[in-house]
Amino acid sequence: CSSRCRWVRVPLSELWSQAVWSKERTYFGGGKENILFCWCFFLLASIKRRGVVMSEPGVIRRLEEAVVNRIAAGEVIQRPANAIKEMVENSLDAKSTNIQVILKDGGLKLIQIQDNGTGIRKEDLEILCERFTTSKLQKFEDLAGICTYGFRGEALASISHVAHVTVTTKTADGKCALRCNYCDGKLKAPPKPCAGNQGTQITVEDLFYNIATRRKALKNPSEEFSKIVEVVSRYAIHNSGVSFTVKKQGETAPDVRTLPNASTLDNIRTIFGNAVTRELIEVSSEEPKFAFKMKGYISNANYSVKKCIFLLFINHRLVESSMLRKAIESVYAAYLPKNTHPFLYLSLEILPQNVDVNVHPTKHEVHFLHEDGIIESVQQTVESKLLGANSSRTYFTQTLLPRPAITSSDLVKPSAAASSVVEGFGDKPCARQLVRTDAKEQKMDAFLQPVNKSQVLPAIPSAAGEPWSQDSEMLDASDFEVLSVKDIGSSANAAEKDLQPCNEEPSSGPSRKRSRANLLDDVNEADSGHDMTAAHLPKRRIINLTSLLSLREEISSRNHTGLQDMLQNHVFIGCVNPQWALVQYQTKLYLINSTKLSQELFYQILTFDFGNFGVLRLSNPAPLYELAMMALDSPESGWTEDDGPKEGLAEYIVDFLRTKSEMLQDYFSLGIDEDGNLTGLPLLLENYIPALEGLPMFILRLATEVNWDEEKECFESLSKECSMFYSIRKEYTLHDPPILLQLGQQHEKLGSDKSWKWTAEHVISKAYRTLLLPPKDFAENGTILQLANLPDLYKVFERC
Repeated sequence: CSSRCRWVRVPLSELWSQAVWSKERTYFGGGKENILFCWCFFLLASIKRRGVVMSEPGVIRRLEEAVVNRIAAGEVIQRPANAIKEMVENSLDAKSTNIQVILKDGGLKLIQIQDNGTGIRKEDLEILCERFTTSKLQKFEDLAGICTYGFRGEALASISHVAHVTVTTKTADGKCALRCNYCDGKLKAPPKPCAGNQGTQITVEDLFYNIATRRKALKNPSEEFSKIVEVVSRYAIHNSGVSFTVKKQGETAPDVRTLPNASTLDNIRTIFGNAVTRELIEVSSEEPKFAFKMKGYISNANYSVKKCIFLLFINHRLVESSMLRKAIESVYAAYLPKNTHPFLYLSLEILPQNVDVNVHPTKHEVHFLHEDGIIESVQQTVESKLLGANSSRTYFTQTLLPRPAITSSDLVKPSAAASSVVEGFGDKPCARQLVRTDAKEQKMDAFLQPVNKSQVLPAIPSAAGEPWSQDSEMLDASDFEVLSVKDIGSSANAAEKDLQPCNEEPSSGPSRKRSRANLLDDVNEADSGHDMTAAHLPKRRIINLTSLLSLREEISSRNHTGLQDMLQNHVFIGCVNPQWALVQYQTKLYLINSTKLSQELFYQILTFDFGNFGVLRLSNPAPLYELAMMALDSPESGWTEDDGPKEGLAEYIVDFLRTKSEMLQDYFSLGIDEDGNLTGLPLLLENYIPALEGLPMFILRLATEVNWDEEKECFESLSKECSMFYSIRKEYTLHDPPILLQLGQQHEKLGSDKSWKWTAEHVISKAYRTLLLPPKDFAENGTILQLANLPDLYKVFERC
């Protein structure tokens, strides 16, 4: 100060006395001298408070051993989870197969860990908690090939300097267990004999009792408990042959529990749940160039979470590697949605001489040679696995369907909207609400029916060894019978008064539209549809059996009006495969299950057109015995040797169905002659022939799955079996491979490939509009799924 102030040169001691005098007299009184004196006063006062003389260097002192140990303990044991990690690793080094952890207040009050390992010798108990005492290392060169978790001998020593430690241990040859108490690394008293199991039990009480700042920082026991659970869970997944248990003191149900015989996948399922486990891919690789092996499990492109779950073990040691994490996540960035991450469990085994484990006090980081090459190799392995597993993706969908309360006023009719715009009577609809399709529009290919696949089906041999085929010859419909159910004791007049058309609905139920022709003629057909069947045949008779009326009432009562309106006004887009198809209704896109819908359609046709079917006449009768034998040879039949010889079962089926032939012919137009041959099948829908590949199983199920004892159950089960045979089934639909066909066969095979698609669009889909009353459960069981909605898509694009 004196060197810079030219207008005053006085010693610092005099400045001090003058500053004190100035402070007592005027403090910041007038004049530059007083201001300088006050400045020097504050400067010297601050130097005095620090106890340091500026002109002298600080004194270097040797810290007391207790201070040194406590500082080291604070580095190794940062929180209860670090203490648990060190003690679990000691238990694993002791060859334990069962490790139990009990906690209180997140480990701050009590940590008790018990194992069934080798135990500790009595001679070693005195120096157990001293620093740098270990059984795993003798000289520095041993560190290069270390294969155990611990090596420094600091874990128990650090814990004993910040907590009260009690150790109970028993070796295999020991007569009893020994219990010791430790404080600040020293044994308080000689070991005391006690009862105990083989292994070691370490009890840590009042963690950080002598470090008040650290204990205040860890004031949330729940957070500490969750971190402990996370650490133990990771070791449990990696050590699949060891049983781990973690629970709070006083509670019976553990928070983590794994079994000793569980696999790695079982432990992942136990800890993280089935949602992760079913989406895991096993990975493994080996690179002799870098002397390392890798194995583990990674999630596929179907699974993602908000925070990356990365379990990394290098030479069985739980570590972290930010470089490896970033490299793997960069691969997943091309597959997962933005801001989502994968699940990763990787175990790397690197030559111990290439790994430096002594780089961090808590050993959660390691350095190893060829780090860039190993990371690149792991990255390539993960990328190749994801490419191979990306052929199939799982998308979660919701059954967002038209509500039952949908009315005709909610429908958007393009023609009405267009006319209002032209005539000026309404505003132009918004683009997101504009329906650009019309359910009444016809397609050109509706009039170009391709070659039916039945013309290229493999022939089924007859009893004489000759193939048979079918044609659609119709029965003579000249006779019209009227059958009724007469109650006992009622008159004939009363019985005839109760006769109703077979398709008439109760007044309370929904009306079932029975039109069969083009949708352009809906109005004309609405009046005449009650007199025609689904196959465009005139109704020959009216059957009012009580059981039949009950089945029709059940169909009407479970009708979903919203789905019915959707199917009546839908626009067919195309077939995904024989089981699934896409349709549009208003501004929504739906995925429909063609198999389930067609099965329900044919069941309702069989119920409403009961006894009024045409016949698909087989030009060569098909022997029931051969069909039954073909079905029994199929794995689908479930035949076993306990069921008896196949020949005997086939003969029984033939004899049984022959006794029911009269009823089957009368009600279902299913022809069976006296020789046990199938002569005809019912014609349920115009231009539709079922896949004859399913005929053998149909014959088998007729004899085994139909309830022939009760009338209602008989009609219901028989109709369901028949509808299953007639439905569009993926396994019975021909698929021609996309190869270059010979010129002479090209037209025939392409026609076969198009046959089921044309039938699904112009026969089955057309019947949905006029004949099907969809049940309510179709809105909940995934039969009809909404994939997209135009207004919602506009919202997505607006955000983009």
